[in-house]
Amino acid sequence: MKSLRIYVDTSVLGGCFDPEFERWSVGLIEDFRTSRFRPVLSELTAAEALRAPDCVRDLYAEVLDQGAEMLSVDSEALALREIYRSRGVLGIRFSADMLHIAVATIADVDVLVSWNFRHIVRLDKIRLFNGINLEQGYKGLTICSPREVTVLGRDEGDQGS
Repeated sequence: MKSLRIYVDTSVLGGCFDPEFERWSVGLIEDFRTSRFRPVLSELTAAEALRAPDCVRDLYAEVLDQGAEMLSVDSEALALREIYRSRGVLGIRFSADMLHIAVATIADVDVLVSWNFRHIVRLDKIRLFNGINLEQGYKGLTICSPREVTVLGRDEGDQGS
């Protein structure tokens, strides 16, 4: 069976070093290490990782070295981001968040994971992004947190939920 392609934004990498999110972020990274899932990164993730603490930059480099798929930010992604902005999904200050969604949508990844509950992993925003995606001829994008994806960070009681 083909591994799911999982787009990772920078919050997931940083989550490996945050007690609140560490369990599931580290679990997802381990899923990548064992080839359970295939990591997908972008030029945007790379740029954000460059501005992050050393531990996040090192983890980004490790995921990249493990054969992560790298996506470009191209004119198609910029145009889709502009549609999101013009429709008021998010304001201009959150252009990077919209660009993550656009790049992942165009690449037809299986899942985008993020810890950004304010602008990305939020049902009303997901519905708006996907409404535009479908209107523009793209598939809907599955968006969730690492907790919903990895099985490695769960307690035994969490396995079925």
